Amino acid sequence: MSYTTEQLIEILDQELRANWQGKRVLFSCWDRLNNPVLAKAIGTQKLSKVFAYRDFQAQIHEYQQQHRVSGLIWRACRFNGLEVQCPELHNQLIAIPEDKETLKAVKPQIFEFWQQATANFVLWQEGNPPTRIVPETVNQQASEVEWLEVETTQMALILNLCWGNPKECHYQWAQPYSGCYRIMATSEEQPPSFH
Repeated sequence: MSYTTEQLIEILDQELRANWQGKRVLFSCWDRLNNPVLAKAIGTQKLSKVFAYRDFQAQIHEYQQQHRVSGLIWRACRFNGLEVQCPELHNQLIAIPEDKETLKAVKPQIFEFWQQATANFVLWQEGNPPTRIVPETVNQQASEVEWLEVETTQMALILNLCWGNPKECHYQWAQPYSGCYRIMATSEEQPPSFH
């Protein structure tokens, strides 16, 4: 029987704590940083901690792939009196191919939650400055992406329209192969801050 996602997260947490407590030593850390000035500034002890944990994390990722262990965790998103269960990639794990299929499969439920929770709200597309948009624009954009994510603030609901690699979609450098558009629903008529 293989480890579960939750067990792998706990194993990674324990290993990270052990690293930062100095219980793990990696002697080859100098060879891994191609900048000797930076290596000297950071110091052997800190470099050892970073690379020891990265090596361990890479082994966990390999284990995930070999044993088909999901990198997704589930959380409840609540807004405007409504709730939806959302999968999201844990920040220390990778997505296996089945994870992307799970993200795609819950897209209709997340979009239905978004539509119900944001009725009569003002919609804004992320940009500089944010652009006010209509629900039909969101509907069109949502139909063109692979999966959706939602997140809340005290006064707003954010819809992330995602594609590509779930581990990279939130980074600008990953575009155009992976990416994420952000839309915010607020009760305010003023452009919101997405940061």
